[in-house]
Amino acid sequence: MKKSSARSKRLLDHSLLVLGATAMAGALGAVTLAPGVSSASSHREAPLIAGDPRADNTDVYAFTSPDKSDTVTLVANWIPFEEPNGGPNFYSFADDARYHIKIDNDGDGTADTTLTWRFRTTVRDAANQFLYNTGPVRSLDDPNLNVRQSYDLTATRNGRTTVLARNAPVAPSRTGVASMPDYATLRGQAVRPLQVAGGGKAFAGQADDSFFADLRVFDLLYGGNLSERGQDTLAGYNVNSVALQLPKKFLALRGDTARNPVIGVWSTTERNGVDVSDSRKARGWRQVSRLGNPLVNEVVVPLKYKDAFNTLNPSQDHTVKPVVDKVYDPILPKLIQKVYGIPAPATPRDDLAEIYLTGICKACGPIKADLNAQRLNKDAAVRRIVPAEELRLNMAVPPAAHPNRLGVLAGDLAGFPNGRRLTDDVLDISLQAVEGAAQSGTLVPALAEGDKVNANDVPFGRSFPYLALPHVKDVNTAGSRAVEQSSARTNASVAFGGAGALLLGAGGWRLRRRKRA
Repeated sequence: MKKSSARSKRLLDHSLLVLGATAMAGALGAVTLAPGVSSASSHREAPLIAGDPRADNTDVYAFTSPDKSDTVTLVANWIPFEEPNGGPNFYSFADDARYHIKIDNDGDGTADTTLTWRFRTTVRDAANQFLYNTGPVRSLDDPNLNVRQSYDLTATRNGRTTVLARNAPVAPSRTGVASMPDYATLRGQAVRPLQVAGGGKAFAGQADDSFFADLRVFDLLYGGNLSERGQDTLAGYNVNSVALQLPKKFLALRGDTARNPVIGVWSTTERNGVDVSDSRKARGWRQVSRLGNPLVNEVVVPLKYKDAFNTLNPSQDHTVKPVVDKVYDPILPKLIQKVYGIPAPATPRDDLAEIYLTGICKACGPIKADLNAQRLNKDAAVRRIVPAEELRLNMAVPPAAHPNRLGVLAGDLAGFPNGRRLTDDVLDISLQAVEGAAQSGTLVPALAEGDKVNANDVPFGRSFPYLALPHVKDVNTAGSRAVEQSSARTNASVAFGGAGALLLGAGGWRLRRRKRA
């Protein structure tokens, strides 16, 4: 785990140089490439990527498909804070970027399967028309759809690249009820089969932003007195999503899900070169965004290293001492102690290293449960496994009949941090985890209600791609709705708070029992 500080600094310096070179592209991108309202929007986890929304990963999800348990669904989102009516240039994937979801099934921090999307934009009439659509759009090949995108999807394994989908259509931005009177049908036409043994499905297009949280947590932890809670900051906004449903055998080491059920997942974006006028003319792909576990770059990585973190491969994480140190000695518990007087757990935080860097297993750290470390894969070479920040999923855990928003902390082993479902309340889970709940099994009473946003503003679907349809109302007209949601959630939180404490106690008991076992 510990490498020489000189090597770490060299690697970090190299990453900073790469970011420095791409910074100009990102900064200009904010002016020339970003959609119309981007100046006011981004999940904003790192300074440079906040200026390039089309390359900005916002969230990654990986879970066993609830209605098709022999498959895993992977979802990745980009372009944060899309205002639904931000036209006439609506939201599209970048043609000059490469979007990836990567799978590490042997624990060495390097992708064993890389899934890559490349997008193309076509305009039917760019010379005489300014509208995204020139009339009602009732199908993806409707001539009224003036601007459209398609994509190729490939999988690269063992140095060999195969095509999973070619020239597949992207579901368009939802420009309004008059323009797209039956958007659900349009979205359904964008779900396409994959050329994969055992079958599979793919979707790309606009969707509701599936992340829910009160981001006033960044105002000195909810206003310094827990007064600023209960409003879903992401309510009403859209994102651009890609989603895949793949056979578990396709993802497992050696295709053997019985012996090797654990995978690590993260997404990345790459831009080509540093030519700020047109990156397609330059050579050399550069990773500019990366996302595995939620909130790691936001609240674990120090500001100085956030941009560099976005350039790293997980295999490099354990060599970057300034970042690793903040996993073992995190900033957030100290801030909570300063603001609320809640004592920070003792360091080093081996429990957090287990959650974020190694996966949870009896041999990995203080949480004595065999859950989702690649060490559990019987064909993985233990000597090659390195600590790496990945979203880990044990595919052998079946879907929960009644998913709990608090996931593993509440005894629901099919939820975060064993993968991540759309309904997992990752902000509340993460807040409790940094306060030591995963190890102690005890909910921190003062933070028991978390941010008081316990669910998404709109329900998710029951079949692939599960994502909610994009919003069409202006976000600034949703104020009254937000207040209503806040009030409803406050009342609901009173009821669920006690239940949550009981569930957390049960979860802790389960973990302690596993420890004794």
